[in-house]
Amino acid sequence: MEITVKRVYEDPASTDGYRVLVDRLWPRGLSKERAAVDLWDKDVAPSSELRKAFHHEGMSWPDFEAAYRAEIADGAAVDALREQLAGHDTVTLLFATHDEEHNHALLLRAVLQR
Repeated sequence: MEITVKRVYEDPASTDGYRVLVDRLWPRGLSKERAAVDLWDKDVAPSSELRKAFHHEGMSWPDFEAAYRAEIADGAAVDALREQLAGHDTVTLLFATHDEEHNHALLLRAVLQR
């Protein structure tokens, strides 16, 4: 399975395959039609507390990465997502944040690819 990552605000493409929104909150100002999301999996998103600490309280990227990996370490949410993705050749994990280099979708992709 090929897993790509992109901002949910980018236009959907035929190459996206199965599109999975991995944010806890629905993206501001984006209609469900425009988002073209096949699955919205809030369970693999960072907790509200962790999201706020990173985006609003200045938590460092290394601290966020460690905390997020700890949150999903039990594997239940990730295993459930893997089951949902079974049978799809291409999956695109969608996120809303502006930072394309420091976001939980990249970390989640790495976990799913293991």
